[in-house]
Amino acid sequence: MTIFHGMNTNASALTANRFKMDVVSSNLANADTTRAQLNEDGEWEPYRRKLVSTEPRDANFNSFLQKSMNRSSNPGSGVRVRSIEEDQSPFEQVYNPSHPDSDENGYVQMPNVDPLKEMLDLMSTSRSYEANVTALNASKGMLMKSLEIGR
Repeated sequence: MTIFHGMNTNASALTANRFKMDVVSSNLANADTTRAQLNEDGEWEPYRRKLVSTEPRDANFNSFLQKSMNRSSNPGSGVRVRSIEEDQSPFEQVYNPSHPDSDENGYVQMPNVDPLKEMLDLMSTSRSYEANVTALNASKGMLMKSLEIGR
């Protein structure tokens, strides 16, 4: 473990949180988009909500095996974005016969984006981002104090 290990860990979390905030912002921006992508049948379908999943940066069996064999107290090496997945929940059906994308019964398929859920995700991710900034600043402060000891 190096002197900058904590800073690198926080930096990886900041990057992952920033990416998640970008995806949530994209979801909110497309909450009313009824023609986003073509499905298998060649028909337009509404925007599907995107979900970000993260994992530890060293998430393979060999790294966990080495840690357990060494019995070291290595705290990990940060996080990374594992994947961006589309939410497969059904689209919302809204009655609006004057909409250009309405079907023969007057219903429009709207995206499966719930602005309330997205705002909660955004607030949660923002708080996590702030906590990582605070931890990064604390690490920086400790390193600066240790340099002052040498004077």
